[in-house]
Amino acid sequence: MTLSLDDLRRWPDFEAPDLRAWDTADTLILDEAAEHLNAAELTVIGDEYGALTLGALDRGAARVRVHQDSLAGELALAANGTGDFSSLPLSRELVEGATLVLLRLPRSLDALEEIAALIAAHADPDVIVIAGGRLKHMTVTMNEVLLRHFGRLDVSHARQKSRVLVARGPKPGALAEPRRQFHVGLDMWVVATGGVFAGTSVDIGTRALLSVLDRVPEYESAIDLGCGTGILAARLARGRPGARVLASDRSASAVASARLTAEANGLDIRVTRDEALAHEPEASADLIVLNPPFHSGAAVLPGVSTALFEGAARALRPGGELWSVWNTHLAYRPTVERIVGPTRQVLRTPKFTVTSSTR
Repeated sequence: MTLSLDDLRRWPDFEAPDLRAWDTADTLILDEAAEHLNAAELTVIGDEYGALTLGALDRGAARVRVHQDSLAGELALAANGTGDFSSLPLSRELVEGATLVLLRLPRSLDALEEIAALIAAHADPDVIVIAGGRLKHMTVTMNEVLLRHFGRLDVSHARQKSRVLVARGPKPGALAEPRRQFHVGLDMWVVATGGVFAGTSVDIGTRALLSVLDRVPEYESAIDLGCGTGILAARLARGRPGARVLASDRSASAVASARLTAEANGLDIRVTRDEALAHEPEASADLIVLNPPFHSGAAVLPGVSTALFEGAARALRPGGELWSVWNTHLAYRPTVERIVGPTRQVLRTPKFTVTSSTR
């Protein structure tokens, strides 16, 4: 039996009691798509926890190809869903021949450019793209991005602080290429696909960790957990060429970017898409570095980082160390000390704190 949107009101594994797995942007997208669903060759992109996919099946779609950047979203859809849907990477296979695309608008314009170019290049010439989001996250520049790849764009009236953009008339062209930037101070190329956090820049939390990596103990195996573009993994691989280095993230965009960063710098780094190192052996790492996220979507959720601390504790060997950076005002030290072990402060600024925790 296919689950309806009402069945998805709450995603049970989150600690925040009011965090739902869908919002009014999802319902608005589905309402706009209703008359097209029965006959559509349907693709869904950016479906955070599966509400669009399951809602489309519930309303008459025969089958759905779906891409979710977060592995957590894929796991949620698999756990909650029945029906004919298949999870695919952001690739030609995802959109080829699609007559209808339902899209949750990404906040990143680079991600939207990447998605729009892919649809325009490979979807059916009569494809309809129904792209929706919350008003507070939408900008006029999103319209401009879509109009670079489609001949017509209609904008809906706002409803419950959400809106949809409907694009038609694809203009096939070149696909969006990953961005590359050489950072002289790091002597390193950073490569980023559209959806990865911070793009080719080096965010200030990563900079704080980089500034103290020369103090970490010797390691034969090291992990960059929540790797993003793989900058920390690249530094670890360079710092000890014989070591086994893993870059791991739940984001498909991050994993693709980390692989490209490793290749661009000629480094041998294993890269995996995983949820808090769930598939790594216990007690297998000497060192883990972590610049954890503080959000899931728009919500600030301490549980996101807590799950990563727990994964690190499981993967560290006894005596291994977790070096983590976090916003100073979040005061994670008692949490990481409870989960991992004795913790000392390595660096503290008004904005960031770096700690070392021994398993």
